[in-house]
Amino acid sequence: MAESTETVADLAIDLSDVRKVYRGGVEALRGIKMDARRGEVFGLLGPNGAGKSTLVKIMLTVVRATKASGTILGSPIGTKSVLGKVGYLPEKHRFPEYLTGRQAIEFAGAMCRVPRATCRARTDELLELVGMVDWADRKVSMYSKGMMQRVGIAAAMVNDPELVVLDEPTDGVDPLGRRDIRDVLVRIREQGVCVFLNSHLLSELEMVCDRVAILVQGRVAAQGTIDELTRESRRYEITLGGEPPPWCSEGDLRVDTDLEGRSVLVAPKVEVDGLQTLIDRLRKDEIDIASIRPVRESLEDLFMRYVKDPRTGRHLPPGAERKTPPTAGSPRP
Repeated sequence: MAESTETVADLAIDLSDVRKVYRGGVEALRGIKMDARRGEVFGLLGPNGAGKSTLVKIMLTVVRATKASGTILGSPIGTKSVLGKVGYLPEKHRFPEYLTGRQAIEFAGAMCRVPRATCRARTDELLELVGMVDWADRKVSMYSKGMMQRVGIAAAMVNDPELVVLDEPTDGVDPLGRRDIRDVLVRIREQGVCVFLNSHLLSELEMVCDRVAILVQGRVAAQGTIDELTRESRRYEITLGGEPPPWCSEGDLRVDTDLEGRSVLVAPKVEVDGLQTLIDRLRKDEIDIASIRPVRESLEDLFMRYVKDPRTGRHLPPGAERKTPPTAGSPRP
């Protein structure tokens, strides 16, 4: 019992059944079950129209759910008082151009009712955290996209949140800026905050997220660490220095050819002990081994697998499914 209570206390987000049906029978969310822990970076990904924005808006009480079972920071979804413990950076956020970076962060603090003295001290800490001390007193009109995103993240953190929701935090930022923002997210995570990322940049999510959830047509198609979700795709590729012996096509083994025309023995679902057995057999047959490398699906490969219709092999259409045919004039989600 004690172990179960501790686990629940560690969850910043614990959704058991979240549904949203718009007029016209459009099911934007169809029974979302998802959890994100304190002190982790959690990535939410999915194609356009999958329901990501709707889910975030329900979590932030911007949109009313048709049904919402679960908790945010230990309180039922929709509890307004919880918002004081949540930070939010919307996609394509804007600050008044006449404000400096420092003033933009302090303005966000005032909106969150952070006491003035606390807000000023917190702003200094956050400027240091996001690497904007030298630019703190320059107007945001002079900022690059990456600098604007850094100040936006600081503004989302000014109320010292336990959960921070970031919508496309690296969108439009150059590679150097994206790396810097990833470093900032890691530092936020180290403070015990749950960082909830909504992004289309799968390579970015793969580098920074502890766990991810893939949302497809209003349902969670998969959730877990990237290692857990790609376990079935793990394999070893052994590049050979000669012709492969006949047994290399036994069972799950197969032989491919690399760009240089060399034979590559592909061994799926093989653990370290099994790999050693393969190496011993190759050596016994006097086959040179040029290289050995472990391979698994990338997050992009995983994503593409889940957005395909298993019946047809085609990509699923964007948007949610409809319970009933839409009526004339029905709004789109």
